Parts: sequence; C-alpha cells; structure tokens
Amino acid sequence: MLTTLRTDITIEQICEGFVYNEYEGKGLFGLAGKLTIQPEYQRNYIYADGKKDVAVIQSVLKGYPIGLIYFTKVSDNEFEVLDGQQRITSIGRFLTGKFPILDENGMQQYFRGLAENLQRKILDTKLTIYECSGTESEIKEWFKTINIVGVPLNEQELLNAIYSGPFVTLAKAEFSNSQNANIQKWAAYISGDVKRQDYLRTALMWVSKGNIDDYMSRHRYVTNITELKTYFNSVIDWISSVFIDVETEMRGLNWGAFYERFHANAYNPNDVHDKMKALYADYFVKNRKGVFEYILSGCTDTKLLDIRIFDDVTKRTVYERQTTDATARGISNCPLCALGSDNNKQRIYKLKEMDADHVTAWSNGGATDISNCTMLCATHNRAKGNK
Repeated sequence: MLTTLRTDITIEQICEGFVYNEYEGKGLFGLAGKLTIQPEYQRNYIYADGKKDVAVIQSVLKGYPIGLIYFTKVSDNEFEVLDGQQRITSIGRFLTGKFPILDENGMQQYFRGLAENLQRKILDTKLTIYECSGTESEIKEWFKTINIVGVPLNEQELLNAIYSGPFVTLAKAEFSNSQNANIQKWAAYISGDVKRQDYLRTALMWVSKGNIDDYMSRHRYVTNITELKTYFNSVIDWISSVFIDVETEMRGLNWGAFYERFHANAYNPNDVHDKMKALYADYFVKNRKGVFEYILSGCTDTKLLDIRIFDDVTKRTVYERQTTDATARGISNCPLCALGSDNNKQRIYKLKEMDADHVTAWSNGGATDISNCTMLCATHNRAKGNK
C-alpha cells in the first residue's frame, strides 16, 4: 500500500460541503463532495456524547494535535476516510451548529457564537493526513490495525469492515439505526449499544447459530436481508408469545439458542406467568436470569436457579446434632452410610467431609432452612441430587 503525507488541508477545506445525517448508516461527505467521511465499512458515529466530541474541538482551540488521519484514494479526485471519521464528524457537526462547547466562563458557545478569531483558528487549522492507495484487502487489513485515537473497534465493527458490501449496508440500516422504531421493543431482550453494532451482532448470532464470520462471508454480496430479518423477528415474536412479563433479567440472554431448543414446544403463557411470579418471589432463588431457561426446559434443572445454600451456622448445628445421635447409637453420622453394609456403616465423618443437603429437594417444595437440612458425606450428597 502506498501512502502520501498531506499537511496542506485545513479544517475549512475538509468541512466544505459537510453533510451530517442523524440516521446511522448514511454517508457523510466533505471536501466539497470529494470525501466520503463514512464509507460503508466504517462504524457509526459514536462521539456524540457531549464529551468526546467537545474534547476534539477543545483540542483544536488549544492547538493540540488530534492525531493522524488516513484517507483512501478511490480515484484521482475521490477519497474515503480510512481512519479519523469520529474526529472529522465531530468537527463538522460543531461547525454546523449541532452542539456547543463551554468557554472559559462556563458558558455554552456554538461555533457561530465564538469570537471571529477563534472561528478562524479552527477553520485555518491544518490536519496531518496520509493518503493511502492499495487493493481492497490491503485497505481492510490496514483499517483493522489502526485505532490511533478514540474507541477501538469492537469485533462486530471489524467484521462489518471486512465484509463490507450490500448485505452489511442493509443490515446496518435495519439493526444499527437508533431511529428504528422497533429498538424499544427489542431492548427488552437485547443488551448493548445500537451504534456499536450490538443489536446487529445479536441478530447475526441468532441466524448463524453462533458462526457470524462464516455467515457474513457467504452473504457479503447478497442484496437483501430477508432471512436475517425473518429469523430475528421470529425469535422476538416467540419470546413475547411465551412470556407475558417483560423482566430486566431477560436482556442479553441467548434467546436465539432458546428458540432453537424450545420453540417447537407448547407453552401456556398464563402458566408461564404464574411460574415466573412464584420463582421471582422465592427467597431461595439467587439467579433470576436462569428462571427463563428453567421454565422453558420443564422446571427440572435447579442448577439454573443457583438455589441459596445452607449457611455455616445451620450446617454446624445439624452436624453436631447428627454426630451426637450417631455416636450414641454406634452408627455413621451420614444417614445414608448408616443404612449400608460396608465399612462406612459406623464411620463418623468430620464436618469438612460432609455437605449440607435438602431432606425434601427444593424442586419438590423443600425449604432451605434448618428443619429441612441434613448432612451427608460428600459421596452420597453428589449421588443424591434431587431425589
């Protein structure tokens, strides 16, 4: 890849003809239309937080360098931003009145409200730019490795760059657009940031059964996202049909995997609601995130719920009681060993050799309190399970 250093381009020139569209995934332009600021392989603009964007402007006003910027030379008179999109967009948004900065007196100042000499200082600032020429694979490889300023690319942003094309463009427009009216509904089940591609990654994770890289490679030049949207909406509709309630703990679960395992099963939403209500009210359930898989899988795997265990005081109290009784009767202080016929029939175990267990299993309604606690040797406790 060939590079040419440019130090003659000013902010005023870069921002000539700057267009900013609030809808993510749309192209941003500058340099009098010669520069595409957000090529399709670039991530969305993420500096609009009143901190990072403001910091860029303050750095320019103080004369601080804002880092190297890389352009890809598409033709003799056309360029794309390879690295520096966030900084250039922040500057362009400030110049077009999209956000203010604070002056030395703590007062908000938009670009047009700045003193003329400060406006001029910003506009006349020259940027350090490398123009890069090379093959697509060279450009994409370089894009993956340069994260000079700002937030590093996450895994999905890198995949979007590697497999840029019509499929990624359409997928980003659907799943990476914070203006999409469906985001609020999806947010009940998906965690993360729309702009950082977390919703798109979830959709791809579901439809690809976890093999996102392969799926994006095979679909790179596909000109529709019908399969992606259909599968995603099927999962979302299935969740909302099974679970009447929307709980915080639903966010971020692997609903795609649950859909594959359980969507062929029949569920009564009212019964599911009652089970959820009971489990949420149960003091002994520690892991509420496991409630949903527990219900979907038939309410058998209590490990999903991380049931609260007996505390040390309870275990010691029960151990002392069992040991005193067993010693007096000449049998093992493990009730199950005492019923056997081997050498452990009369063995007295130390506390550290025993585990606490429910007499009546929690899954069968047994409480986690001293009246339902028994101490078993480690071997028998592991074998007993929920029997």
